[in-house]
Amino acid sequence: MAGSTHVAVVGLGSMGLGMARALLRAGHTVSGCDISEAALGSLEAAGGTPFATPAAAMRGAGIVVVVVINAAQTEAVLFGPEGAVAALTPGSVVISSATISPAEAKEFARRAGEHGVLYLDAPISGGSVKADAGALTFMASGSPESFAAARPALDAMAATVYELGDDVGVGSSFKIVNQLLAGVHIAVACEAITFAKSLGLDISRVFDVITKSAGNSWMFENRIPHVVAGDYTPHSAVSIFTKDLGIVSDIGRQRKFPLPIASAALQLFVMTEAVGMGRDDDSSVARLLASIAGLQLPGMDKEV
Repeated sequence: MAGSTHVAVVGLGSMGLGMARALLRAGHTVSGCDISEAALGSLEAAGGTPFATPAAAMRGAGIVVVVVINAAQTEAVLFGPEGAVAALTPGSVVISSATISPAEAKEFARRAGEHGVLYLDAPISGGSVKADAGALTFMASGSPESFAAARPALDAMAATVYELGDDVGVGSSFKIVNQLLAGVHIAVACEAITFAKSLGLDISRVFDVITKSAGNSWMFENRIPHVVAGDYTPHSAVSIFTKDLGIVSDIGRQRKFPLPIASAALQLFVMTEAVGMGRDDDSSVARLLASIAGLQLPGMDKEV
């Protein structure tokens, strides 16, 4: 197909699989890798080609999209024994979309450059539904050459690409600010809906009223339906925010910048993970608070 590019996607979770589908709909050749056999099967069913290792998936690809959980996984994908960089030809580009620290992004770009591989620091926002629709927001920074090489994939996956300059790490800095707000908003949304339950209110009615009122937020509107339905299927897991707010906290400590509200939110996610809900949806913070207060929300067992 004219204009088709071979794109490899490593990490076929709720975000990566949706991004792969969007690339396929745009006419690109897509290979992929994930540790989940179910995810590999889903990629194949959508028309992509699954592989067991990152290097195998990336061989022959001009663009690599890395959508794993953290910096350690990104490093393993790119530079480990079965990593991507050694399988790529010079001039290929890595679109790195995991939430990592700016310092880590800079280091990965440096190491990729030693192999002649371009690196775009390009974390994402929008959730799994927008990933599948090709409507994500990318907060990207890198060289003009990196943007040019990544453009065919970005056009398929994004509704908005913010080009934030030539310096790798700037994109990750923007994402960290976003994650500070996202984590705080989720935590306080869960606090508010559980507080409403303690007042004897119908929480589905509270949702209707608040989403039409000044106290609404995107996270309240997006996450609280999970609480109302008692469905904690992980669209975004609790453990994601223990990681991301942990990065926020680390940066604040390094820079001697106070982060009192983000720190309180981080502890709520840590406590929720500590009682065994780390892999559940991040709206499970509401279940933690309900358990502490002796309340029963929809979908809760009698004991957490």
